[in-house]
Amino acid sequence: MTENNRTPEPTKRQKSDRLLQEGRERFLNGMERQLQQMEELFDQLGIVPSWQGAEQWYRIVHTIKGSAPIFGLSSIGQMAEELLKEWEWTQSEKLAEQNEAWWVEQAAASLQNSGGVLLQLKLERDFLLRELQLAVQKEFGVKNGNPLENSRVLVIDDDPVLRSYLVKRLELDSYIAEDASDVDTAKRMLHEHHYDLVLLDLMMYPKSGYELFEFLQEDPTLKWLPLIVLSAREDLNDKVNCLMLGACDYLTKPFRYEELAARIYTLLNRTKNFEQMAFRDPLTGVYNRRYFDHHVELELQRISRYPAPISIAFIDIDRFKSVNDTHGHAIGDLVLQGLAHMVQKRLRNTDVLARYGGEEFVVLFPNTTAPQAQKLLNDVLQYANSHPVAQHEGTDYSITFSAGVAEWVPGQKLQQWVRLADEAMYAAKQQGRNRVLTAGADSMVADEAAQQPVPARKRVLVADDDEILRSIVVARLALLPVDVIEACDGDEAFRLLQGEAVDLCILDGIMPGMDGLEVLQRMQAEPELRARETRVMMLSGRRRDDDIARGLESGADDYMSKPFSLIELDRRVKRLLGLE
Repeated sequence: MTENNRTPEPTKRQKSDRLLQEGRERFLNGMERQLQQMEELFDQLGIVPSWQGAEQWYRIVHTIKGSAPIFGLSSIGQMAEELLKEWEWTQSEKLAEQNEAWWVEQAAASLQNSGGVLLQLKLERDFLLRELQLAVQKEFGVKNGNPLENSRVLVIDDDPVLRSYLVKRLELDSYIAEDASDVDTAKRMLHEHHYDLVLLDLMMYPKSGYELFEFLQEDPTLKWLPLIVLSAREDLNDKVNCLMLGACDYLTKPFRYEELAARIYTLLNRTKNFEQMAFRDPLTGVYNRRYFDHHVELELQRISRYPAPISIAFIDIDRFKSVNDTHGHAIGDLVLQGLAHMVQKRLRNTDVLARYGGEEFVVLFPNTTAPQAQKLLNDVLQYANSHPVAQHEGTDYSITFSAGVAEWVPGQKLQQWVRLADEAMYAAKQQGRNRVLTAGADSMVADEAAQQPVPARKRVLVADDDEILRSIVVARLALLPVDVIEACDGDEAFRLLQGEAVDLCILDGIMPGMDGLEVLQRMQAEPELRARETRVMMLSGRRRDDDIARGLESGADDYMSKPFSLIELDRRVKRLLGLE
């Protein structure tokens, strides 16, 4: 091996980080035995309280509390500290002076207050171990991609600890996970968003999971939504009833997450394959006409019960014949694939894109007026005007398209509605192509406001030295109409802020080199950066009031403590960027 090809020796910092990572993994693996002992003692103390058992419980928790922070596992340490305070009475010097009735009563009260924390401790340990395994796989180049990543899963459970744990684990597996604590909230979310799978707790209060079955079966757009039931009752009648009512699977609590993950993957993969064969255009991968015609009927049935606007649009590539004649059908296929991808990427999750035939595509916009649909398509058209739709052997291929939009009117026949959108699209071609027109009372006239230049997308800088957390935040922001740039430390973040206009900076409070607070203070000190009025959200593992006050006093617009909810992050980012 030559001098130039020799692998560089790891630095002292890299060796230290690796040792810390190995120690963290050994600690988390060792916790499995400690937690098992705690569970056994918990059960024994509940049946036959003993002073010796209570003291042994305290010693195990004390060991966890003392070691966890050394390996950077602060959340484990905090939970253990909470348990220590609950059992501190076992260390009293006057314990021997108390009668048996006193310490039995103390043990009963401590057991009652410790069950939930013990469960949370177990879930947190599982989550951190999985997170660590993913980090190791990434470091050594192990491929662990999820081909079903970005599938949307709704977790419905009234247990906040389990619900939070499932959301975090699903997000680690690259799913988009959201949660609801009751049936009514779940119904609202199912109407407002598209989901690929639902996890449903059967026994909830005040309404049981059974109430959701009827709701799903009555709505034609939700009838075939894959559903896995989670239940603490290992009851054959419950299982049979759920499967007869439409559940795809039934899993009894307690369960191992790995088993649930396998069932989720199998069900989503099977659904995806069936959908691919029956409802997808083989060339572009978007829906085919058969699926679109079926889905339009379902949407019209839905809005007959829940009135809402809905629009349809036809898109036709301008002068597509010349593309085939000049460059050949292989390039024509690439152009069709490229446009389908370009349009799909810029639509919302609730919109449905299908290839209608040839170079013509159709889009269904639920809960959308004609002007809103026109604005969405104008955004896509403007992007197509400045970016190639396909590339082949170093050559870029660009196209424009014409589109027509029509909003459904109650009482209108489906064929008439589709014809109006089709006619508006042909009117766009007659008026010069490369435009979007709306069918309306004033004939097919372009909406001048919609033809105005579209405001630039908001830019968000995510600065965090935790690569896993940063990637999770970036993936979450990809669901919003924003462009994201990343920085792995404070120095890089400040350089990016000096060179580029950024609307929002999500800034970790603790980073190597320049920390988040110092970046914020330097932003306030430079007149040019201060004039840009970049909004700043601080993220930090510090929860103390004085730390939060320091961040806000230094100019931060918002402050979130780790660990935080990604749903709450969405809400705050939208508010700071004015996207609500």
